[in-house]
Amino acid sequence: MSTALAFDTLQYAKRLKQVGFTEEQAEVQAEALSDLIDDRLATKLDIKELERSMRLDMKELERSMKLDIKEVEKTMKEDVKALEMAMKEMGYKITIKLGGMMVTGVVALGAFLAFIKFLA
Repeated sequence: MSTALAFDTLQYAKRLKQVGFTEEQAEVQAEALSDLIDDRLATKLDIKELERSMRLDMKELERSMKLDIKEVEKTMKEDVKALEMAMKEMGYKITIKLGGMMVTGVVALGAFLAFIKFLA
């Protein structure tokens, strides 16, 4: 990914020697700075490649999230339908029980009235 930055170690070492560094000190300093630049600094190309990679990752994440959302929506619709069916079935059962209770009540009332008529 990385393209080396233009760093002239020879020129840097010469400048260090001009201000009093020994040749060995200047070379070590130039090598250390060169290693630091190579290992730690990002080039414009590095940054562009990272941006491109991040855009691709974001697109993939967005696509994946859309698929997940569709799956959740599908599951929720199925759950709602199952709940509606269960409620409808429960409504039928309640209606049947209430009907049975009404019939029982009417029969009991009729029996009670017949009993009262019988006593009178």
